[in-house]
Amino acid sequence: MSAIADLTLYEILDERFKTGRCANGDARLERLYDDCRWAEGPLYLPAWRQLVWSDIPNDRMLRWDEATGAVSVFRSPAGHSNGNTLDREGRLISCEQGNRRVTRTEPDGSITVIADRFDGKRLNSPNDAVVRSDGSVWFSDPDFGITTDYEGHRAPSEIGACNLYRADPSTGEVRMAADGFLGPNGLVFSPDESELYAADTRAGHIRAFKVADDGTLTGDRVFTTCPGVDNIRFDDEGRLWAAAMENGVQCYAADGTLIGRLRVPEPVSNIAFGGPRNNRLFITATTSLYSLVMSVTGLPRVL
Repeated sequence: MSAIADLTLYEILDERFKTGRCANGDARLERLYDDCRWAEGPLYLPAWRQLVWSDIPNDRMLRWDEATGAVSVFRSPAGHSNGNTLDREGRLISCEQGNRRVTRTEPDGSITVIADRFDGKRLNSPNDAVVRSDGSVWFSDPDFGITTDYEGHRAPSEIGACNLYRADPSTGEVRMAADGFLGPNGLVFSPDESELYAADTRAGHIRAFKVADDGTLTGDRVFTTCPGVDNIRFDDEGRLWAAAMENGVQCYAADGTLIGRLRVPEPVSNIAFGGPRNNRLFITATTSLYSLVMSVTGLPRVL
C-alpha cells in the first residue's frame, strides 16, 4: 500500500462541491494494489471487511482484506467477470463477459445462472448489474466482451443490439428493459428506487428512467453528458459520482451539473463506496486499486 500525493486531487468546479464538504476527505489517494491488466467491478463486502474486484483480461477476481491489507485471488478463472453487486440476501451477483451470463454465487460456493439468453439468443457480454428491493436483477449488455479476445471471447452478437435487461426474481424471465444504447455500462437506482440511471460509454452520457411498480421503464431522458463514463454511484445526499476514464471521478449535483472531480493518476473504470462507515471510496483505474476516505458517505447498504 502506498500513498499518492496530489495537490490537485480535488477539483472544485461549482460552489456546491465545496459547501457539500466533498473535498474535505483525505489529501491523497492510497494505492492498495497495482498488478492488474484492467481492473473493474469493485464491491465491498461489509460482513467480511473485504473488497472483491475483477481483473478482466487476466480472467480472475481479486480480494483485498481491510484488516491486513493482503490481496489474494478470490476466483480464477472467473468468466472474465466485470461488474459485481450483492442481492438482498447478501449473495454475490457477477456479470461474466467471457461466459456471456449473469450469475449468483450461493453460500456453499456453487454458481447459479440468473441470465444467459434473451428471446432464445445468447447475451452479448453482461457488464454491470443492480438489484432492486423486490429482488429483480437489472443488467447492462454491451458488446465489449465479444468485440475482441482481450476481455472475453470474440464472437458475433446474436441479439444484434446493446440493451438493458431485467431478470424476474420469481420466474427467472429475462425481458428487455430499455434499448437505444450504443454501449450501456454502469447502472444505479436512485435512493428511493423511483428512477434507474444508466451510463452509455460510447454515447458519453447518463440516461435516467422512471421505474413503474411493474418494473417497466418510462420517461427516458439524458440526465447529463459525461465523456468516458463507465459506472456510477450515489452518495447519501443525492449526488451522483461517475467513473469517467481520463476525466477521473466526476461528481454531479441532482440537477445534472458537474460540480467537481477527483483526479486519479490512471484512467478510472469503476468506483464503489465501502468501509465500516461507507465513506471510503474504492477506485479501480487501469492496473490499480485505489481508495480515499471521504467526508461524504455512500447510500446506506440495505439487504
